[in-house]
Amino acid sequence: MKNKIPALFLLLALLISSPANAQTFGAQTATLANGMEIIVIPNHRAPVVTHMVWYKVGAADELPGSSGMAHYFEHLMFKGTKTIAPGAFSQTVRALGGNDNAFTGRDFTAYFQSIAKQHLPKLMEMEADRMVNLAVPPAHFISEKNVVLEERRQRTENDPRNLFTEQMRSALFVNHPYSRPVIGWMSEIKIYEWDDVKKFYDTWYAPNNAYLVISGDVTLEEVLPLAEKYYGALTPKDLPSRIRPEVPPANGRAHMNLYHASIKQPSFQRLYIMPSAAMNEKDALTLQVLEEAMSGGSTTRLYQSLVVNQKKATGISMSYDGSALDYASLWISATPALGVSLEELESLIDVEIAKAVQNGLSETEVQDAIQRLQDAAVYARDSVAGPAMIFGRAVTTGSTVENVENWTDNIAAITTEEVSKAAQTYLNPETPWLRPPVTGYLLPEEKPVQEAEE
Repeated sequence: MKNKIPALFLLLALLISSPANAQTFGAQTATLANGMEIIVIPNHRAPVVTHMVWYKVGAADELPGSSGMAHYFEHLMFKGTKTIAPGAFSQTVRALGGNDNAFTGRDFTAYFQSIAKQHLPKLMEMEADRMVNLAVPPAHFISEKNVVLEERRQRTENDPRNLFTEQMRSALFVNHPYSRPVIGWMSEIKIYEWDDVKKFYDTWYAPNNAYLVISGDVTLEEVLPLAEKYYGALTPKDLPSRIRPEVPPANGRAHMNLYHASIKQPSFQRLYIMPSAAMNEKDALTLQVLEEAMSGGSTTRLYQSLVVNQKKATGISMSYDGSALDYASLWISATPALGVSLEELESLIDVEIAKAVQNGLSETEVQDAIQRLQDAAVYARDSVAGPAMIFGRAVTTGSTVENVENWTDNIAAITTEEVSKAAQTYLNPETPWLRPPVTGYLLPEEKPVQEAEE
């Protein structure tokens, strides 16, 4: 990825569910004859648009031994075509007063530009061109590999928190490509050759493997003729199946410690494997409410108990992301107060989880959580780029336009009993779902024990 994913991208996990009646965004859809699907989200507050192309391929689709290929190729998409010089794509967007970027996930790769609406045809022309005509000079192929390797060093190798996250995921997602880091393993990034990357491009980059998502001051009636002109002429491809191995069940518990000199404040981490919206839409909705009820702000039970009342932590959070083609995940993170060990903090967190498992949640907690989630969905509508991000991630991870549009009604239908049952099903340490979570302690580097002087 060229830069970090925008903050609004974090709202995406809120907007996945099953069909109902409400229409939050008023999205319009169509499909070109070559299979490319179009989603337009009108927003006429300003004469600007966000234009996105989402490909249904990500890090989990890489061949074994080629980790990071999807992300590396994302970089190469900016390195020229048969008609556009390396770097000229972004230079053109900036010259027209816009901005562009891209990012790679486990199940998708996305490219986007935000610009005044009159320049939309130029964006489509250039994006369609690099979908089929990429031509990276050898020197840029080599130099960009060094860029990705340096990105790995800075963001992972030299960042103990990201390194620890990577290691915990590897321990949890056994036998599954979600165990691989999106950026790839250093040793595997180094050995790609152009033929390997070109094969990845030729296999996955096609109009029938992509969504065109446009949000802003346009309608489908305006967009469709342009899409036909620039994308409609592209030839579809026979696409491989996205069949992935299953994570095997297990009973043994994993505990990891990472010591690092740059860590000044220890922290507790726990990572659970969970069903995604693609696997179980109703449970994904319920887990969103459970997360929000347990840890959706300073008034919720985890913060109130551990930070406000007991003063054993300075911060705590629970985070569920259900947007995945395969398995989802849930994180619990906490920072101990001064003088509190990670062992003590873990035991107190376990007590709070046990209360939720044994006693469930209250009607007030659940209804307040639902209201906050609905408010977040409404606020997301005000953005131009936000809805394009929301729809793109939803449809590339097994959801639908209707799922997104009707999310507020569906989340309102979740009951307190269902949330309590989700806690019993997915957080109970005695009967873990599929396999137990991975627990981790991130700690300052251990100081050597000095020998006593004689």
